[in-house]
Amino acid sequence: MDDGLLKLIEPEVTALGLELVDLEFHPQGGGGLLRIYIDRLGAETDVLGVTVEDCAGVSRRVSDVLDVADPIPGEYTLEVSSPGSDRPLRTQAHYVRFVGSRIKVESLVAREGRRRWTGQLVAVEGSKITVEVDYQSVEFELKEIKLARLVP
Repeated sequence: MDDGLLKLIEPEVTALGLELVDLEFHPQGGGGLLRIYIDRLGAETDVLGVTVEDCAGVSRRVSDVLDVADPIPGEYTLEVSSPGSDRPLRTQAHYVRFVGSRIKVESLVAREGRRRWTGQLVAVEGSKITVEVDYQSVEFELKEIKLARLVP
């Protein structure tokens, strides 16, 4: 994920009372595809979900900011959507919110010959998470995680 884009877009999404869950940029030719995943903040997520109006509002607001800042050379397509049932986990708050859930973790560096782990997220302490995998606890520092997602 591009930290510059994240820092530019996140305040705009938050100003609309929503959360920027993640973003992806896929370069293509002279531009690309910028995909933004949004969700409701906090406990509202489980009740309301993201509406089409939420996506449209974020799209308009983010488009205006991107037009001024022009961080992506060339033409690109902007997509805004909900994170879905296999939602990515990016921040410590995401992990805290989903303690008890099944997750899939891909680590940056192989450990015990593997980089992918699936199990139950059992704890979050500071910048460390614990996942129970095959009846064993595996700890990860958040900075060690390349990608983490909920398992539907």
